[in-house]
Amino acid sequence: MPRQVDHEGRRRLIAEAVCRLADESGLEGVTLRDVAARAQVSMGAVQRCFRTKDEMLVFALGYVGERIAERVRARLVRSPAQSAGTALGHAATEVALLREEHRAEARVWLAFVAQAVVSEPLAAMLKANYAALQESFTQLIAEAAEDAGRAAPLDPRREARALLALADGLTAHVLIGHLTPRQAQDVLHGQLAGLWTRSG
Repeated sequence: MPRQVDHEGRRRLIAEAVCRLADESGLEGVTLRDVAARAQVSMGAVQRCFRTKDEMLVFALGYVGERIAERVRARLVRSPAQSAGTALGHAATEVALLREEHRAEARVWLAFVAQAVVSEPLAAMLKANYAALQESFTQLIAEAAEDAGRAAPLDPRREARALLALADGLTAHVLIGHLTPRQAQDVLHGQLAGLWTRSG
């Protein structure tokens, strides 16, 4: 009896191969053949998992996004009694990918962002990811204000949008060497502290 293929496991294996290639040289020139060779599977196996290159890249982007989201959830689970303000800081730090062990993941994320400029399916996936993160940040900002007995910022959603854009932008500033991770963390902390000076 033929062995049953773990379809989802193979899709993740292929996604990891896409990420390794993106880390090395970006995504623009990546082909299904490159991915098959890196994943050590046949071209047919890749094509059975994904009908098109765009479909494969969208899955790989979702795979990266889920890894980041899982780390955010893990931070919250490890410290369930922490304040919403602390949780917001942890979440923003994870999104910014500032730690050394996440440098490769940061390069991969930016490769996907660059490719999304010319790929509507990737752009749609990124917009959905950012919308979900913005909603989480908005809720945490409102909860943090309530926990501390302070007035919430005049527009928690606008502040969440600014924080997300800053965290995301810091990824590039660290990767190209404009800022050190410590300097980027200081910028992020300053933005978080400033939330309450802009309260109304």
